[in-house]
Amino acid sequence: MTVRRCLPYPDRRLKTVAEPVAEITDEVRAIWADMVETMDDMPGVGLAAPQIGVMLRLAVVDCSETRGQAVLMANPEVLHASGQMREHDEGSPNLPGVSAVISRPRAVTVRFLNAQGQVEERDFVNLWATSVQHQIDHLNGKLYIDHLSPLKRKMLIAKSQKYLGRI
Repeated sequence: MTVRRCLPYPDRRLKTVAEPVAEITDEVRAIWADMVETMDDMPGVGLAAPQIGVMLRLAVVDCSETRGQAVLMANPEVLHASGQMREHDEGSPNLPGVSAVISRPRAVTVRFLNAQGQVEERDFVNLWATSVQHQIDHLNGKLYIDHLSPLKRKMLIAKSQKYLGRI
């Protein structure tokens, strides 16, 4: 397992739709292992493969307090989202030093290929639901800042660039 480097915004791969995973292979499992290691090192509650430059529809989520409960997902898709919304302060290692409150459905039902290569449907609630939706956005070439107004987005990007010493 290796901690991978997260792509810096505005790397074009962060705005690119990731490719579907045909089957769960040892290579896919190795990528997931690196993703969990990278997520835990941040520390974060989720990571999508495009964030580390792997353009596959792979995501990991672990919102447990004790850690070690990561859900490994290939080709995740939301089947159902609750009408009740939940606000949460979201951030990304691709845009460090900034965050924003984003409103997303409080609960979602997601279908994905699990580590055994089986189709699984699972319900996620609260922070788990927020993180899963955040990762699926990444797989679709979307960042949390894309949920913001153009002005707020521009301000956060500038603040992150300043944080990184690029301005």
